[in-house]
Amino acid sequence: MSETLRYRRASAWEYDLILREAEKYGELKHHFFAVVEGKFRDVYAVNERVWAEIEKFRVKPYAYGTFVGTIKVDNLVEKFYPNVEFFYFVNVEKNYAVLSPKAGFLFTTGKDVPRSGVRKYVWQGTKKLVIYDENGVILGIGRINAESRKKFILNVTDVGEFLRRKR
Repeated sequence: MSETLRYRRASAWEYDLILREAEKYGELKHHFFAVVEGKFRDVYAVNERVWAEIEKFRVKPYAYGTFVGTIKVDNLVEKFYPNVEFFYFVNVEKNYAVLSPKAGFLFTTGKDVPRSGVRKYVWQGTKKLVIYDENGVILGIGRINAESRKKFILNVTDVGEFLRRKR
């Protein structure tokens, strides 16, 4: 049951999906992406000079670039689902929150954050927010729940998830 992987540059349509997702938060700073097609279409931010070298090889690469998300079909519509690392390639200007140290710890342990733990937030349009600590370090992605004070930001994914994962 070996599945063949296909490595290629992101198509114009795929790049447009990535760009539209980035525009919900700010401006995309990186413009060269590659796709690994298997069960899903995994998207990687790749250095353009490195890609030029990879294309010369006959051997398929094992890995390259930074994994930034996956393109999936959801209700017959293709959508780009970013991961936490994607936001290092976006100049985030909107739809973000800055947490206090205690709230940041809660968030990175998979917990939801109360309103009192949010130092600053900018929310325009989408319910997803990029979550930062006070030092500007990305902690993860949250979903705003404006009606609740106890669970103001719901944890979608965070940097501590990898450590909590069952092996």
